[in-house]
Amino acid sequence: MYLIIGGDGKEYGPVSGADLRQWVSEERLNARSLVKAESDAEYRPLSSFPEFADLLKIAGRVSNAPPPLGSVGVGSRERALQRIKVPAVALMVVSILNIILALWSLVEMIFSSPNLQQINSELEQLNNPQIEQFVQKMLHLMYGPLGIVNILFELAVSVLILAGAKKMKSLQSYQFSLAAAGLSMVPCLTPCCGFLLGLAFGIWSLMVLRRPDVKSHFS
Repeated sequence: MYLIIGGDGKEYGPVSGADLRQWVSEERLNARSLVKAESDAEYRPLSSFPEFADLLKIAGRVSNAPPPLGSVGVGSRERALQRIKVPAVALMVVSILNIILALWSLVEMIFSSPNLQQINSELEQLNNPQIEQFVQKMLHLMYGPLGIVNILFELAVSVLILAGAKKMKSLQSYQFSLAAAGLSMVPCLTPCCGFLLGLAFGIWSLMVLRRPDVKSHFS
């Protein structure tokens, strides 16, 4: 893996040797571009790396001209924005769906309680006091304060995912973006109907976020 000083003076990476060779072929790096391998203490010209000598000679880029200003920074940032846009928007859609589901469940719980009398009469037919007592306790938990707290927790997590997805879309706050993608994949943290979509889009987002050419452009 390598770190690079772009034509705009900013540090980019770490990137793989394959990415570096691609940037040379795209004329975004040349022999004088400053590069540092993981084992290096300081930056040195790309021409001093023997593993890239063949590419520099074939491409005819062993020259004294510095790379164009911002050649690594600007172009690759646009590509990074394009790569992260779709998974980020997908996470935003899923989080909005989860918020709607959570709010609906909250309203339904507050204003539409279950018909306990009918349930109790059906339980009495079983002639099993233990089952009747267990079901009553479960209903109290599901439709009581604990149920409301659970829905509010799901709502808060969905809002966090939405905020993180918005940051992700604009290449801001890498750790927050990672957290949003990770939260969308955890079962029981969001309404059940949105979990499967969240799992798929969360995995997709993490795969894109881990790309060096995307990660290096987060602010």
